[in-house]
Amino acid sequence: MGETTGILKVIIVRGKRLAIRDFTSSDPYVIVRVENQSAKTRVINSCLNPTWNEEFTFSTVDVLGVLKLEVFDWDRFKHDDKMGNAFVNLQPIASASKLKRALKLSTGETKLRKVAPDVDNCLMEDSYVRFVDGEIVQDVRLRLCDVESGELYVTIKWIDHTTNSSSRETAQSL
Repeated sequence: MGETTGILKVIIVRGKRLAIRDFTSSDPYVIVRVENQSAKTRVINSCLNPTWNEEFTFSTVDVLGVLKLEVFDWDRFKHDDKMGNAFVNLQPIASASKLKRALKLSTGETKLRKVAPDVDNCLMEDSYVRFVDGEIVQDVRLRLCDVESGELYVTIKWIDHTTNSSSRETAQSL
């Protein structure tokens, strides 16, 4: 495995109109997968519109690839039920990171790229990749696939170490 070039933060904000998998509700949780790493939110009991606001941090070699999200209904005595899945192509964030370096952005907020719903993502609406005070940020509203209903609201942040390390090297040489 190569050297880590950055940190990918994934914030699972909330779910909306999730599918019923128990008698009248569900006990949802989300599994987040990036490269060969994964993380899991807490279970929220008896809720079809859960709010998690949980942040997960992944060290990555490159921001290229796909963010995969799977929603499940927790069950005590049997296998957990699938409640849908979604994915986001991380290529727009990688492109925005290169643009940030080319523009030499260091503070403030700037829209870098618009991402429209297409076959490379599960977006329900246009999303913008923005530069916000040192981080590349994308807020997404995702349609869950392979299920009758459900949405996920997620925030993705990329912190590029290659920029930080080159800035430190420049500062040390002065």
